[in-house]
Amino acid sequence: MKSDLTYLGKIINVNSSTVEAEISNDIPSSAPIINGRVHRIGQIGTLVKIPVGNLALFGIVSAVSNTPSSNKENSLVPDYGARFLQIQLLGEKLGNLEFVKGVGSYPTINDEVHLVLEEDLKSVYGDRKDGFIEIGKHSSSDTLSVFLNLQDFILRHSAILGSTGSGKSNTVANILKSIIGSYESSRVVLVDPHGEYASAFEGDAKVFKINAAQNPLFIPFWVMSFDELALFLAGRKPGEETPSDKKLRESVLELKKANVTKLKAGVIDSAYITADSPIPFDIRKMWHDFNREVNGTYTIADADKQNVSTEECEDQGDPKNLKPARFRPYAMSVAAPFKSKNQTMYAYEKKIYSRLKDSNFDFMFNPGDFYDASSGKDMHELLQSWIEHEKQLTILDLSGVPFELLDISVGLITRIIFDSMFWGRDESYTGRNRPILMVYEEAHSYLPKGEITSHNCGYAKKSVEKIFKEGRKFGVGAMIVSQRPSELSETILAQVGTFVALRLTNSTDKNNVQSAAPNNMSSLIELLPSLRVGEAIVVGEAIKIPTRVRIELVNPRPNSQDPNVIESWRRKVVRSIENYKKVVTSWRQQKRR
Repeated sequence: MKSDLTYLGKIINVNSSTVEAEISNDIPSSAPIINGRVHRIGQIGTLVKIPVGNLALFGIVSAVSNTPSSNKENSLVPDYGARFLQIQLLGEKLGNLEFVKGVGSYPTINDEVHLVLEEDLKSVYGDRKDGFIEIGKHSSSDTLSVFLNLQDFILRHSAILGSTGSGKSNTVANILKSIIGSYESSRVVLVDPHGEYASAFEGDAKVFKINAAQNPLFIPFWVMSFDELALFLAGRKPGEETPSDKKLRESVLELKKANVTKLKAGVIDSAYITADSPIPFDIRKMWHDFNREVNGTYTIADADKQNVSTEECEDQGDPKNLKPARFRPYAMSVAAPFKSKNQTMYAYEKKIYSRLKDSNFDFMFNPGDFYDASSGKDMHELLQSWIEHEKQLTILDLSGVPFELLDISVGLITRIIFDSMFWGRDESYTGRNRPILMVYEEAHSYLPKGEITSHNCGYAKKSVEKIFKEGRKFGVGAMIVSQRPSELSETILAQVGTFVALRLTNSTDKNNVQSAAPNNMSSLIELLPSLRVGEAIVVGEAIKIPTRVRIELVNPRPNSQDPNVIESWRRKVVRSIENYKKVVTSWRQQKRR
C-alpha cells in the first residue's frame, strides 16, 4: 500500500524483460530509515518487490534516471522532478510458497513498487537446507547468508573469476571448506599450478607434489593414448602414419600385450588391447631395441637377414640405465661387419632418448612403483591414491612441473579421472553414484582460447572441454579459476552454469563474463570494476537470484597473498657471497628445497 514505509512508486512502463517505475514525490528522503536500518533508494543491484495480489514479483534495479521539473511556481516545495528506476524482473513468490526463478505474470501500469526488507530477502534466499552450502553474506546485510545449490553448482559447472588481488583464492578455499566440512563422502581434486593451497588445507587434504618425499606425484607415460605419446616423444602430428609411426605403434602394442597377464587389476584378453590401452610397458626396452636396430653391425650385408644371430655385438648394454648396446665398428669397405640398413627409426630413436634422459620428465618416465606391470603398482592403486583416501580433498601441486609440461600434465590428470568415472559410471562407489569435483586454478594458463601453440598442444583443453560437455552424465563436475576470462576457451565458458565474478577491471574480461553469464544480468556485471576485495557477483543456476555477496576470509589462507613491500624493504639485509646458492641449486635441479 502507498501508506507503507516501503512504498517507492508505481509502474509506468512494462516490456518482456524489464519494467520502469516512477518514484513517488511523497518520499521525503533518498535514504529512509525502516526498522532501524537505512535503505538507499535507487542503488544499482538492489532488489525491489512488486505486489500483484497474492503474488510478489521481485526485480533488480539496473538503472536510475531523473527528469527535472519545469514547474518553478512554488520555490518552497522541493523540486524532485521525475525520478525513474529501470528494473529487470527475476522471479516470483506466491503466498507462502518458495521463491522461483522466472516470471509467469507480469505487472501492469500503476502497480506499486516497494523496497525489499531483510525479511523479504530471507523469504527469497531461505534458510540453509540440505544440499546447499553458504558462500557468504548478502552485501546489504551483515546477517543474511547466501547459499548455493550444490547439485547445480557441481554438475552444471562453475567459474571463479577476478583480477589479481580480488580474492579468488580465498573464494575457492571458502567454497571447498564448506563442501568438505558439510559432506563426509565428498570428493574434490584441486589442480594447483602454483602450490598455493596446501597451507589453507593443512590436515584436511592429501597433497601430491613432484619430487616430494611423501606423496610424490607421478603421471605415468603409459596412460597416454598413442597419438599423445607419439606427439610427445617424437613430434608426430595427429593423423600422420609414416613408416616410423607404424613401427612405433607396433612396438608399443607388442610391449603392452606382453604385460596383459601380469596386470594386478585383473588379466584381460589380449585381443582387445590397442596401442591406446592404458597398460604399463617398458619404454626403455623399446628405445633400446630401436637403438640396436639402427646402430647394429652384422656379419652379412643382406638387410632381410639382419637379426640377432648375425649381430657383431660386443656389449648388450643396459636398457634400464639407457646404456645402448655396443657393436664392432662397421668396415668402410665391402668386408664385414656391415652397417645396419634398417634406418626407419633413426630420427625417432634419438628423440625418444632425449626425452628419457631429461630429468624434467622423471615424474612421467620414472613413475616410481607405477612403471613395472609385474612387480609394481597398477592403475587402480593410482586412482585410489588420488581419489579414494581418508581425506575428501586431493591437491595436485604442479608447481614443480616445467611450464612446457603443464598442458600435458593437466590433460593426463583430467583424462585419468574422467575415464575412471566413465567406465565406473554405474558402480556404487564412484561414477554417477559418487560424483567428483575437479577444480582448475590458473585455468587461462592451460585452457586457452584459439589455436594450439608451441608450449600448448591442447592436451588439457581437449580433456577439460570433454568434462564441461559430457561430465555431468558420469558424475564429473568442474570449476575453473582464472584472472583472465577473455583468454579462456570459449567452449568451456559457454558451458559454465554458475559464475562467481569478483572485481574485474579489464573491460575485455568484463565483457566476456557479461556475454557468457546467464540471466542477462548486464546491470550487475557492470558493477564488476567497482567491487571491493572479497566481494563477488554470483549469477547462474546454483543461486536463486543474481546476488552481490561478501565472502568471508578463511583461516588459514592460501599462500597467494601479496608480499609486504614496505615491511620487507625496511628490514636490514645481510649480504653474503653464500646468498643465492640455494636459489641457483633449486633452479638447476628444477626442485625447491
